[in-house]
Amino acid sequence: MGETLITPNQVSAGDLLQLIRSGRANTRAELQRVTGLSRSTVGQRLDLLNQAGWLRHSAGTSTGGRPSHHIDFDRAHASVIAVDLETRHARAAVLDLSGAILSETTAALDITDGPDKVLDQLARWFPDLIASAGIEPRGVCGIGLSVPGPVDWEVGRVVEPPIMPGWDQYPIRDRLQQAYAEHVGPHLESGPIPVFVDNDANLMALAEQQANHRDCTAFVLVKVSTGIGAGVVINNAVYRGIDGGAGDIGHIRLHDQPDAVCMCGSHGCLAAVASGRALAKQLAATGHQTSSGSDVKHLLAEGHPDAIHLAREAGRRVGEVLVTVVTLLNPGVLMLAGDLSGAPFVTGVRELIYQRAMPRNTANLQIVTSRLGSRAGLIGAAAMVVDVLYSPARADARLNRLAS
Repeated sequence: MGETLITPNQVSAGDLLQLIRSGRANTRAELQRVTGLSRSTVGQRLDLLNQAGWLRHSAGTSTGGRPSHHIDFDRAHASVIAVDLETRHARAAVLDLSGAILSETTAALDITDGPDKVLDQLARWFPDLIASAGIEPRGVCGIGLSVPGPVDWEVGRVVEPPIMPGWDQYPIRDRLQQAYAEHVGPHLESGPIPVFVDNDANLMALAEQQANHRDCTAFVLVKVSTGIGAGVVINNAVYRGIDGGAGDIGHIRLHDQPDAVCMCGSHGCLAAVASGRALAKQLAATGHQTSSGSDVKHLLAEGHPDAIHLAREAGRRVGEVLVTVVTLLNPGVLMLAGDLSGAPFVTGVRELIYQRAMPRNTANLQIVTSRLGSRAGLIGAAAMVVDVLYSPARADARLNRLAS
């Protein structure tokens, strides 16, 4: 307990904020013990955070002497705009820094209309959302955008997205910043408003893990809707791979489906066989009015036998791939989400995993379904913004700008 986590001369105000946000140190005494800083130095660092309005203080419990003051991150001091962009509609919201939704809207929006039109339309929603949330525009600290395609997170661009024509390498961050300035106004802290973009499965995984499985150090979420993708959270952080390609399991090729043509242009991809789009195509061939995963979801909700049969078989095909994922990552939780994640699909996944994976890899595995539902992408997009803007390095840079 007496060991410090960080060399004292390296501890910044941002590092203290990280300790406070994580709950690892929430009094001055705890911050001194964990960091090795003197009382006066801790006080100086906390003064910077207090001046920025990032902390909230309350009286703690007394053990006989003066009660200690509890220090928490003030999650109400700013807000985030989050957008979950799907193939045929979008959901946007204003959230506080704890992930609580303050205002929300959902509307049809076709991703194939291209980034210029889609991003401008999203920004047109922002003024009403901000007003409905009861906040001022200056209270918005950033924007998080969830998209149904692979993302190079460092540059905020979609890379070769199979179901997002016209979006490849498009400068989403710059365009959304421009649209925000046009429809809301300039960001007051410094420069354009921060915008962060990530794959939908990644953000859903982040949200679900933080909300419901924070103790799980290896968490996998698989989203099966129009396409198929996975998000991986290791030690409370999203694992994206070298350039954002981690989790793109929908384009793993199945050996026995050479004639299945995928939207990526390849043959035999898992998404061409077991996605919502693939099932919609199969159902349409038998006379059903289905063209997307959401259409299949409606048939499943009605208990349609053809849809139930296909969803279970799709679960088995996805389960074939997930056997390798489970063996490689040995996760504690495998969560199934998206339009197809009902009982038939889950049953198919379970059958294959428990039949083919080694007992060692499934002994401590929970296979569950989404608890946040359709809001997981929004909550994850907001969490991404908060995690970045209040990370030690970014927090210190912001504090320096506020002080100048």
